[in-house]
Amino acid sequence: MINPFDLSAVEYDNWYEKNEIIYQSEIEALQKAIPHEGKGIEIGAGTGRFTNSFKINIGVEPSKNMSSIAEQIGVTIINAVAENLPIQDQTFDFALMVTTVCFLNSISQAFSEVYRILKPHGKIILGIIDKNSALGKIYEKEKSENKFFKNAHFYSTEEITKQLTKIGFIDFSYWQTLTKSEEDKIEIPKQGFGDGGFVVIKAVKN
Repeated sequence: MINPFDLSAVEYDNWYEKNEIIYQSEIEALQKAIPHEGKGIEIGAGTGRFTNSFKINIGVEPSKNMSSIAEQIGVTIINAVAENLPIQDQTFDFALMVTTVCFLNSISQAFSEVYRILKPHGKIILGIIDKNSALGKIYEKEKSENKFFKNAHFYSTEEITKQLTKIGFIDFSYWQTLTKSEEDKIEIPKQGFGDGGFVVIKAVKN
C-alpha cells in the first residue's frame, strides 16, 4: 500500500501555505512550551515545518518524500518510526511531536521511546488535535474523505495525559488555540484545555 504522505508530500506541505493563520496560531501555542535552550528533536518531523520554525536540527520521519523536503531546508532526518527510535538513551533535552500521535501504531510504545532518549528532567512537548473539541469532532467526522487522516486515531487531552503519566512523565502544562471555527487572524494562545481545537501538552521526565 502506498503511503499517502509519500505520494502527496508536496500537497501536504502546501497546506501550511494555504492555511498560514492556523499554522502561525499553532506556532504561537507551541512557542509557550518549547525550551529556549538545550538539544531538541522532533518526532514525526514531516516536511520540517515545525522543526525549522523552532530551530531544531534533527527530526525523525518515516516518509522518504516528506524527509526529502525537510532535508532541503536543513533538517537532519532519521528515517525511523516513533515506536522504535535508533537513538541512544538520554540524548536529548526535549522532544517535540506535532499532530503525530494520531498516526502512531502504539502511543504507549512511542512515549516509552521518547522517555528513554530524554535526559533526566527532559521535556516532551505535544501538539494535538483534541478529539473532544469542536475542531476535533469535525476532523473525526470528515476523516474518511481525507487521504492523510483517513486512518488517524484522535485522542483527548485527558487520554494523552493518562498515557504519559503511566510512562513516568510528571509536571504537566497545557496551552490551547484554534478556539474559533473560522480563523481570520493569528490567535493568542491561552493556558489550559477544553476550548481549543489544538492543544499543546508539556510534561517532564521524572
